[in-house]
Amino acid sequence: MAFLALAAPTVDVRAEQASPIDCRTIAKEAYIYAFAPMENYNTWRKQAVDSSAPEYVGGFNVFRHYSEPFTPDNHDVVTPNNDTPYSWAWLDLRAEPVVVSVPAVPKDRYYVLQLFDVFTFNFAYIGVRSTGFEAGDYMIAGPRWTGETPKRVTKVFRSETDIVGILGRTALNGPEDVPNVKAIQADIKVTPLSAFLGTKAPPAAASIDFPPYEPSKAATHDFIGYLNFLLQFAQPADPSETALLARFATIGIVPGKAFDPTTIDPKLLADIDAGVRDAQAELHEREAQTLTANGLFGTRAFLKNDYMKRAVGAAKGLYGNSLEEAWYGGFIGNGSKPSVMRFAAGELPPAKFFWSATLYTLPDRFLYANELDRYSVGDRTKGLVFDKDGSLTITISHDAPSADKKANWLPAPAGLYSLVVRAYGPSEEMMTSKWKLPPLQTAAP
Repeated sequence: MAFLALAAPTVDVRAEQASPIDCRTIAKEAYIYAFAPMENYNTWRKQAVDSSAPEYVGGFNVFRHYSEPFTPDNHDVVTPNNDTPYSWAWLDLRAEPVVVSVPAVPKDRYYVLQLFDVFTFNFAYIGVRSTGFEAGDYMIAGPRWTGETPKRVTKVFRSETDIVGILGRTALNGPEDVPNVKAIQADIKVTPLSAFLGTKAPPAAASIDFPPYEPSKAATHDFIGYLNFLLQFAQPADPSETALLARFATIGIVPGKAFDPTTIDPKLLADIDAGVRDAQAELHEREAQTLTANGLFGTRAFLKNDYMKRAVGAAKGLYGNSLEEAWYGGFIGNGSKPSVMRFAAGELPPAKFFWSATLYTLPDRFLYANELDRYSVGDRTKGLVFDKDGSLTITISHDAPSADKKANWLPAPAGLYSLVVRAYGPSEEMMTSKWKLPPLQTAAP
């Protein structure tokens, strides 16, 4: 079955366009390039297109806010952040820009709106770190918008793609804080520019048939169909990719074109599949070698068009924050073997806003149900007890520790777990690795 994008004609790929060796090499390169955008599409289609999906947010150009803290029963996303309930929106900028409006927040309230494009580049941020605590109206414009900036707009952010995702996070200081989070989220809104200005709306963009995302197909030569579909939202292409896309075109990768594998020489198709397998093997190897997510996410300029790094980031944690916004660290442990993480006096994570350590079960990476209903500890955890020398020792185990250590206990399953430490507004020492997370140590008997 061909992938259709705006009823475009089928691409005719002939063997003379790329030799078998070139075809395999190009397919490998193209699959790595396509991996993060395809993972992105898998999320965006469920959230913005498929109204039957539990993740559906209501379509494009609308926010859906989640105010309640996550529990072990929430399986919408893996490694959920229990400290910052999410707000999701997907923007369609083809017809006109949109305006994202945010309220003023107290100086002790952290929030961030992370804006990423089809490629998963974090091209802009709105929030206390990047734009401050004051209210503002921020215009998000697509690659072909040529209008003037309205006076009422605080700032314009340009996206190189017509589809944009927004992942918002608002700090939650315990279950009793939910009403405050809801009040802030209610004032985070997205409005088409014409409606914001009270002017006549432009003609609507053409309707699109968004193809179902099938992971099994995306892992074969059919990835080309998905990539062609996605590239139509990234026109004109970034100048840095002109030669790359010309090379991709030799195996049928053309923005907005339909891809029908039945029209392609079977031998050429086999070479493409071989290139896909090569890419998957290298991606898995790089994943295994990558021990931290820091530095895997950011702008195109920050990542320097390193598509393998972009793919690894998508594989290990889609929509990770840029390092200047959030620092990530952690360990794999076993709850049947009690461990401690000890921060020496004055050596707590140097974060401007807050830090936390959240525990997840493995291999599913969901929160662990426990008798305390405690899923993370951090600088906002009530009742933590510091040692006499000013250090902080967190006990991580399946069985409850002695009474004097229970205040700092993070319950774990009897088997493997993943501990993820997040620091929002990391210091220069964190970003440059001068500050390091203390290791897990065997707990004293």
